[in-house]
Formats: sequence, C-alpha cells, structure tokens
Amino acid sequence: DLKQQALSMKKGSFAFEKALRKDGISFICECKKASPSKGLIAPEFPYLQIAEEYEAAGADGISVLTEPKWFLGRDEYLREIADTVSIPCLRKDFTVDEAKVLGASAVLLICSILGESEIREYLQICDELGLSALVETHDEREVQMAIDAGARVIGVNNRNLKDFSVNTDNSRRLRELIPPEVLFVSESGVQTAEDVAALRKIGADAVLIGETLMRATDKKAKLAELRGVI
Repeated sequence: DLKQQALSMKKGSFAFEKALRKDGISFICECKKASPSKGLIAPEFPYLQIAEEYEAAGADGISVLTEPKWFLGRDEYLREIADTVSIPCLRKDFTVDEAKVLGASAVLLICSILGESEIREYLQICDELGLSALVETHDEREVQMAIDAGARVIGVNNRNLKDFSVNTDNSRRLRELIPPEVLFVSESGVQTAEDVAALRKIGADAVLIGETLMRATDKKAKLAELRGVI
C-alpha cells in the first residue's frame, strides 16, 4: 500500500538531507523526555502521539532521543516512531550502530567527542547505508573539522555543552564559515518566530527545536507560530 511504500522510501536514500533541501527553512522537531540541562521535561511522554502531531503540523523531520542516561531515551521510541510517521527520523544519540535497523534516516555525530578521522570513517559507513549524518559543531575549530571530514549536513549547537548557556549568535557567527552547498542546521535555543526569522535571514537551511515544542500543549499551533504563519 502507499503508506508502506512511503515508509520504505524514507528509510534510506538520504531522505533526511532531501527533506532539508526544500525551499525555505525546514523544521526538525524533537521527541525528548528529559535533558541534562533541564532535567525531566515531559513526565507524561506519549511519544507516538507527539510524533504524529509533529507530522500533522508540517515538520520536515523528527529527532528522537534514544540515549537512556541523560535523556531517558529508548531505542523503542525511535523504532516505533519511524514505523508510524512518513517523514525522516534522526537518531539523536552518541552511537551510530543500530540506527539503520531502528528505522532512522540520519544519525548524529558530535565533533566535541569524535576526532576528524572518526567522523570521516562514520560518514563513510553512513554513505554505504544510505544514512545522512548531522555533524554537530560548537566553534570555529569544530566547523573546520566537519568540513575537512566531508560533512554534507553541519549543525551548530547554540548551547555550550560545558555550562549549558544558550546563544543563537553562535549560529550567526559560524554561518559564514560553512560552504553554501553544505546544509546548515541551527540547534538549541530557538524559542520564537523572531528567532526563526533571524536564522532564516542568515541562510539556515533548518532549525532543530526541542524543549520549546515539548513544553507546548498545542504543538501544531506552536509550530505554526514559530513558522510565522499566525
């Protein structure tokens, strides 16, 4: 049936990158129960319902936390969400293995915990599997490392992982270092339509939004508000 065809098509063939290459800014919406900086965010965590709300609201991709210790994530969340929605899913964790089996279209590679040779090696594995990789950076050195390793999707985390402070100026500062053909994703700290508009202006291809949406009771309305359509 058509739903199954759509589901199988999105699993490989770099669907995550394709979703971010559309005109305008793309929205990656995050399913997470907790975070190291904010603690428990969603005591009630109807993750399938949340994912379906995101898809209905027009999200371009869903980021699913599977890391168990700090984010209270589980592999099952990703597997079930990927089986339910027809938009690509990013596995947000500190490991690459299993992502494809769980139904992910993309994985997260973090420059602050990997060397350039490791990133290059993981990118090669991803290419063989038809997976996209969001290579996360926080400063000039890490952006250069990601470019040198051959990243096609670079994320700039606006949250300083050392002290958890957030500053979206980080995206504005690092944007000019990233070649135009590389997809640019701004992560963390996006809270208002003004934030989104400012990032759109500097040429962000996508924003990854977690806590702002997780705390919204009406996720569809919140995403519409962030898009600037209300």
